Amino acid sequence: MRLLVLADSLAFHGPREAMPADDPRLWPNVAARHVGGAAEIVAGFGWTVRDAWWAITRDPRIWALVPRIDALVLGVGSMDTLPSPLPTYLREGLRYLRPERLRRRARETYLAAQPHLARLLGGRPVALPPRLSVAYLDRCLRGVRSLRPELPVIATLPSVHRSPAYGHVHTGRAPAASAITAWASTVDVPLLDLGALVREHVLTGQGNPDGMHWGWAAHEAVGAALADLLRRAT
Repeated sequence: MRLLVLADSLAFHGPREAMPADDPRLWPNVAARHVGGAAEIVAGFGWTVRDAWWAITRDPRIWALVPRIDALVLGVGSMDTLPSPLPTYLREGLRYLRPERLRRRARETYLAAQPHLARLLGGRPVALPPRLSVAYLDRCLRGVRSLRPELPVIATLPSVHRSPAYGHVHTGRAPAASAITAWASTVDVPLLDLGALVREHVLTGQGNPDGMHWGWAAHEAVGAALADLLRRAT
């Protein structure tokens, strides 16, 4: 079985650092191994569902993979729920500031203010509101099903975090999980609940020191659960 996994950094970041996509301990590769296959991971730091949609429509690697895969995993949505005091276009635009000294100062200032603003604003706004997360998930699904109507597709419910970078605030998860669950029930898409699988691991400090990414035990648990879903869906 060949999997295509569109994801954020939770798919390629380990207990200490980001890893190459072919590391066998990463959850997409764990799942593929359990079902006797291989995984293609297309992912990026901070990717929301919107980034997955952009990848589907703009990345020729995905165009080449879609005809040959046996299942698609939409492993995005977790980053959508994070507090984002600055609008995305401004936050992402910091990297383009010049000169370099101005860019560094602006980034340092924002990163220092972010946890305080997250607490002050109650975790809102989020990186991508639930209605838009669902809208882009639906675009991803319909786009792929227009080419492969029979292709099994699995989506995910957001993970959890205890990250000081976001002031330990995660009020955006529950609304997003509710919206994604409602959407999935109407389009016959199974859901992998990342939050339920890694909650204890993350919230008890067993994961990455950043409070967001996972240790290998969580990758193994998520991969095994995904493999069970894949067996039922294919």
